[in-house]
Amino acid sequence: MFDEVDYRGRNVVERRFCHLKQWRGLATRYDGLAIVYRAAAVLNAVIAWIRRLSDMP
Repeated sequence: MFDEVDYRGRNVVERRFCHLKQWRGLATRYDGLAIVYRAAAVLNAVIAWIRRLSDMP
């Protein structure tokens, strides 16, 4: 059964993962240490959050 609200949420998550994959280190898991990988993911999220906030009036 199609649920429009769930579909919107899924779309947001899928677009975010596509954006994350643009970072080579995150897409290929090039970093050997989990803490470095997590730091890159957090940094990417912070940058996206700041960009989102700067677009708001």
